[in-house]
Amino acid sequence: MKIILQYFKSFSGLSKEVWWLGFITLINRSGAMVIPFLSLYLTDSLDFSLQQAGWVMTSYGLGSFLGAWLGGKLCDQIGYYKVILLSLLLTGVSFIIIQYFTSFWSICISFFFLIAIADMARPAFFVALSAYSKPENKTRSLTFIRLAINLGFSAGPAIGGIIIASIGYYGLFWVDGITCIIAGIVMTQTLHPKKAKILDKEVIVDNPTEAHKDGIYILFLIALALFGFIFVQYFSTIPLYYKEIHHLSEQKIGLLLALNGALIFFTEMPLIAYLEKTKVSKISNVIWGFALTGISFILFLLTPWAGILIIGMVIATFGEMVAFPFGNAFALDRSKKGKQGAYMGLYTMAFSVSHIFGHNSGMQLINNFGYDFTWILMFLISVLGIFLLYIVKRKSEPKTIVN
Repeated sequence: MKIILQYFKSFSGLSKEVWWLGFITLINRSGAMVIPFLSLYLTDSLDFSLQQAGWVMTSYGLGSFLGAWLGGKLCDQIGYYKVILLSLLLTGVSFIIIQYFTSFWSICISFFFLIAIADMARPAFFVALSAYSKPENKTRSLTFIRLAINLGFSAGPAIGGIIIASIGYYGLFWVDGITCIIAGIVMTQTLHPKKAKILDKEVIVDNPTEAHKDGIYILFLIALALFGFIFVQYFSTIPLYYKEIHHLSEQKIGLLLALNGALIFFTEMPLIAYLEKTKVSKISNVIWGFALTGISFILFLLTPWAGILIIGMVIATFGEMVAFPFGNAFALDRSKKGKQGAYMGLYTMAFSVSHIFGHNSGMQLINNFGYDFTWILMFLISVLGIFLLYIVKRKSEPKTIVN
């Protein structure tokens, strides 16, 4: 009983607007079924080679990069509310249309524009969250939105596997499209940008720092891009590994991916609430999260036992739960030095770079060198990222003077 009360206590203090933002995110992400199954859709349904699937993933990443940059710019010009609403509605229509493209080049181009439109909303969501939440609740508010995202992702892949088995891949596009449109409609009825003025009490600086000139922040983003590089493997090469090496069905793969969201739903908010009370810095928590995710790849090399897939997913999920909320919080804190849209645009662009290079590189690596070599390389990349974050920690945290 005490555990249950502690769980619900971790949600206390969040504003009504943050709850609505989480609900909108939940609706949107519950329909996000295409992306986790994209590599399987390309290779199974469209008979693309691994190299072709890798290039589609690259076009996905390029679109994400453009969308993040454009979203950050538009957010500072027209406001986060309009950017999010426009992105949700146009993404819904795009998902419905994109299912009718089947050739290699049409898929590359259409996914480029689809993800560019979808990811315009990412920096805007961060700015909205900063505006709708009190300064002392920002990390938990970020965690709450991630909870909504992963609850949606938990349901999405599980339902997606059933949809594929019963009516085929095309059903995923319809569900994705309709849920995006519904999320946009709910937003118009529940949130209003004027509400943010009441909650956002933070001081705006007179001479804002240009985001791209903030050296410590750029180094932090490079490390986050490396983290994203290895993390995206869980949505591209690792599902293929599940199927080709361990011979799991789409439904079992969906359930394994759903385990990620389920763990986050039940443990992330209490975990972040606990970690916030410790003296461990945001960057230190990101380092620990990065380390756990890197270790999860080494586990695949230890045994052919299928149970190691569950253990690996659990460890990677805990790494994600620690790294992402505190990484987001560090970026938002840093964004107080300048225009938030530009700062958070660069933040989301860092993960877009991961999509550009991560999916394709992973596909090419397993095609040319096999899975074992790929997993070792992912672990080594995590070591490099941790080293860069350690430099950020040294440069950004105040030095303790010993008498």
